[in-house]
Amino acid sequence: MGRLVYLVAVDGSEWSDRAAGRAISLAQKTGAEVHFVTAVQWANYQPLYVTEFSAPPEDTTTQEAMEREKILDPLMARFDDSGVKIKAELFWGHPTEVIKEQVKEKRANMIFVGRRGRSKIADLLLGSVANSLAHTAGVPIVLVP
Repeated sequence: MGRLVYLVAVDGSEWSDRAAGRAISLAQKTGAEVHFVTAVQWANYQPLYVTEFSAPPEDTTTQEAMEREKILDPLMARFDDSGVKIKAELFWGHPTEVIKEQVKEKRANMIFVGRRGRSKIADLLLGSVANSLAHTAGVPIVLVP
C-alpha cells in the first residue's frame, strides 16, 4: 500500500479546527500526510459578484494573504510539532468542487470535514459542503462534530 493522505477541509470555524485535530491525531498513529485545504469564493469579497458576468481581479494576493493568515497559518503553527507531515493550500472556487478535485489530485484516502462551516445560513441555503461531499467524494469521509 502507498502512502496515506488525509485531506482536511478547513475554513477557520471551530468545527474545521476540530476536524484538523482529529486528522492529525489519526495521522500520528498511521503515518499519514495531512493536507489542509481551504477554498475561497470570490463572492466572499464581492457580494454581488456573479461568475458569468464578471471576472475576479487578476491580482488576488491581498485576499489570499488575509485568508492564509486567518485560516491556514494558525493551523500550521498549532500542529508544527505534531511529527506529522503537513501541507496547507488555498484555492479559489466552491468548497465542494475544490475538495473533490484535490482528493483526486492528491490521491487522498480520507476526507476530514467539520459538521458545520463558518455560516449556518449558507449551510441551510446551499446545502452543506459535508453533505455534498458525502454523496459525491468517492472516498471515506470523517464528519467531525
